[in-house]
Amino acid sequence: MAEAYTDQNGERSISELVKELSQQSSELARKEVELAKAEMEIKARRLGIGAGAFGGAAFVGVFALGALTATVILALATAIPAWLAALIVTVVYAATAGILALLGKRKVEAGTPPVPERAIDTTKADVEHVKQSAKAARS
Repeated sequence: MAEAYTDQNGERSISELVKELSQQSSELARKEVELAKAEMEIKARRLGIGAGAFGGAAFVGVFALGALTATVILALATAIPAWLAALIVTVVYAATAGILALLGKRKVEAGTPPVPERAIDTTKADVEHVKQSAKAARS
């Protein structure tokens, strides 16, 4: 930065201080926006993973029930009644789908709410610091 104007006591002029405050405020705002973007990317990634897990649950539920049900039921039916074999297979598939749904729910909850919480918190802290500094300067 160019040499700042100072008076005979070595203090800078009000215009220099206002100019510096404006520059620092702009830089702070840009950095807060960058932080918000980074935080939103992380949350979006988590939401994507959660949605993918729900998709995986649906995929496994449909194809597993369609492709394996008949085979497993027929294999179990050689040792136990066919209705009991069908019930056992149904319970196993339901448990698998439930586990995948819980995994998806956890991932979605980790990514919500989709707001940049840290950026908001640091911005509030910055505003509070500026307020306190302004009060101290007036005193």
